[in-house]
Amino acid sequence: MPTLIPAPTRVGASGNKPKLIDEYIGRVNSGSGHISIAHMRSPGGWIERGQTPELDEFTVVLTGALRVTHKEGVLDVKAGQAVITRAGEWVQYSTPHPEGAEYIAVCLPQAVRDRRAVFPARPKSSTRTASSQ
Repeated sequence: MPTLIPAPTRVGASGNKPKLIDEYIGRVNSGSGHISIAHMRSPGGWIERGQTPELDEFTVVLTGALRVTHKEGVLDVKAGQAVITRAGEWVQYSTPHPEGAEYIAVCLPQAVRDRRAVFPARPKSSTRTASSQ
């Protein structure tokens, strides 16, 4: 039987400025432990510390631009574009432009536990407590 998700659950986010993460599908909102689908809204100037998550993340930018810094350089992912980051890759997400960004992030396996995003990482010092996303 199909399961209706009537509304998302707001989860905590890390970074230098408040970022909104609304989980639609995942451990917190739907009890799904194998995938997380969340709507992200990051203000201009938001940045999180670099990390090496143990999950694949698929991100579709709806408005603005999301910057993805990685070991080989920088990608600016604009509205209408998408980016895939793979488990074990070092990445840092930010929204350096004044308009910020709105995007959908899909993580495999899921990334949210107990109302806060958790991204296991290698090494321990690069753990992030909220996505990106």
